[in-house]
Amino acid sequence: MTGRVGIVLVSHSSAIAEGLAALAAQMAPSTTLVPAGGTDDGGIGTSFDRVSAALAEAESGAGVVVLCDLGSAYLTAETALDFLDDEVRASVRIVRAPLVEGAVAAAVEAESGAALDAVVAAARTAWDHDDDGGDGPTDVASDAPSADAEPDGYRRTVTIVNRDGLHARPAAEFVKLATTLPVKVTVNGTDAKSLLGIMSMGLTRGTEVVLATDDPAGRDAVDALADLIESGFGES
Repeated sequence: MTGRVGIVLVSHSSAIAEGLAALAAQMAPSTTLVPAGGTDDGGIGTSFDRVSAALAEAESGAGVVVLCDLGSAYLTAETALDFLDDEVRASVRIVRAPLVEGAVAAAVEAESGAALDAVVAAARTAWDHDDDGGDGPTDVASDAPSADAEPDGYRRTVTIVNRDGLHARPAAEFVKLATTLPVKVTVNGTDAKSLLGIMSMGLTRGTEVVLATDDPAGRDAVDALADLIESGFGES
């Protein structure tokens, strides 16, 4: 297996598919993201030929994840899959997940060099971050560890310095680093490896966040993530 897992985005609208590919590419610039939106004549709908071509373009040897917007898009993707050779078909996964959130999560996971099953699992985490009725950013005071929490672990409080807060690109950089660390670290109670969880917190400039681990050997991991936040991710 060579290269990264490729991602195909099947939408009834070419504008949606292309825009989503451009968005995800901001967080996963080395991952192949292929839009397959609209009909052959540029109308609203899906195209067997476009999806088939996208599957071929996205395959680099590591497999392909396909995400779709509506029911008939899944049917088109499944039909295209049926026409693939058995060996190729075995390395393609059609994932039922929210298109935008699933694509972003899958792209970041693929960018890290993760295997096909891990990219599929990342896309499916989008279901875990549907709107739960909240109407604002995560409350630091309620989600931060208490003074008595994690007696054998370590925590550090830092302030978001980016002008636009922890938006898509820095959030992706943060999660990429977190996935390389050997211990679990949380950000105001949210797993640092969860891109959708981090992005859903609405961390704006000036917000204080608590990075914490209950692992006695986790100090270096927390400090690495805290230092990245304090660096501003290279943004002015």
